[in-house]
Amino acid sequence: MPITINGSGTVTGISAGGLPDGSINNADLATDAVSTSKILNGAVTTAKLGSAEQSGLAKAWVNFNGQGTVTIRASYNVSSITDNGTGINTVNFTTAMADANYSVTGMADDFGSFGGVYNIRNTTLLAGSVGVWYIQNNSPGFVDPSIATIAIFR
Repeated sequence: MPITINGSGTVTGISAGGLPDGSINNADLATDAVSTSKILNGAVTTAKLGSAEQSGLAKAWVNFNGQGTVTIRASYNVSSITDNGTGINTVNFTTAMADANYSVTGMADDFGSFGGVYNIRNTTLLAGSVGVWYIQNNSPGFVDPSIATIAIFR
């Protein structure tokens, strides 16, 4: 039975279970016909994204307090932060990267008496973790930041 839509918007010809596979293709969809609000939670998975879309997503990120006992405020794919001494941390990934060929970016500040800009240095790129150092521009040596953010792209 063909699918028809009459002048009042009534659709006929669709059986229980919906449309057969392959009956609607990309050319049949109007621009912006599918909005975010129409997509079920969990319907778009990493496996369904193309490689171009996946390459632009952060593979891990963390926001943490590096002073005193290191405390993670929020994170994705970061299991813990190892405190290796003043201004030296290791960010440990929950799920390791495929290899050490990734990019690290971040920022840090101490909101304390020194203030200013930090230099974040990558010390060790490993599949399962990345080592980072924090050096404040206007103070000698390493400094523990009160806020640090690190993001990993691969």
